[in-house]
Amino acid sequence: MIGRAPFWTTALVGIVALIWIVPILGIVVTSIRPPSEVTLGWWRLDQVSFTLSAWQRVWEAYPLANAFWVTAQLAGMATIATMLLTPAAAYAFHFLKFPFRRLLLIIIINAFVLPQQVVIIPLFQLWRELGLIDNFLSVLIPYVGMSFAWSIFLVKNFLEDFPRELIEAAKIDGCGALSTFRHVVLPNTLSPVFAVGILQFLWTWNALLLPMLYLRSNVPLPVLLTRVSGTYDVNWDLRSVAAIVTTIVPLVIFLVFQRQFASGSQTRTGAKE
Repeated sequence: MIGRAPFWTTALVGIVALIWIVPILGIVVTSIRPPSEVTLGWWRLDQVSFTLSAWQRVWEAYPLANAFWVTAQLAGMATIATMLLTPAAAYAFHFLKFPFRRLLLIIIINAFVLPQQVVIIPLFQLWRELGLIDNFLSVLIPYVGMSFAWSIFLVKNFLEDFPRELIEAAKIDGCGALSTFRHVVLPNTLSPVFAVGILQFLWTWNALLLPMLYLRSNVPLPVLLTRVSGTYDVNWDLRSVAAIVTTIVPLVIFLVFQRQFASGSQTRTGAKE
């Protein structure tokens, strides 16, 4: 029987939750109250009224729907590509033998400590020469390539405890490397692959630096969020609306798939669930 958690643990979790919820509540309230009422603080109750004018102004003045669609495309394609390529790469590095395998793995994983700012100028020069500026590929390629540093390490760490007897049995049955990966390894690595997919989706959805530099005509929500501001007025109500639209999808994705995320981050066995 699981014992009851001590009071201090519950209190501590409640305080942390409150710290996280208060800013979210402030953004929501700011988006539905007139600017004159929230100038001195959204928490003031001297005069309370609600309006959806900020929502209407944002949708009319900024291409919010197009930015939402662009963000969904970029995050979706980058996530699918990462979920397809990562388990294959982790399987190759862990079970297959080829020249410079260890050196290549060290180079890929060490890229995890490489800041994005280091590759901005070389990538910009390369994309300009290839004519990829203002092309989705200019951000999709770095999205997927830079994710290999942590995603391959995550899945390979899961494969450390994968039963090698299953691999040997597949070889005895006549399976090659691809067949073994497809029928034996991949079905048993869905938990870490889902965890990789969730992390990649959250990262690419909220990415700002690369799209801001390489995209011009079609920009994602984080870039549009930086443009929702006035010259002499900070437009907190409009920014709040754009922030809600930007964060609602990652929040829903995490809430829906949190079970798969927790399973992928904690499972250390090769047994199929």
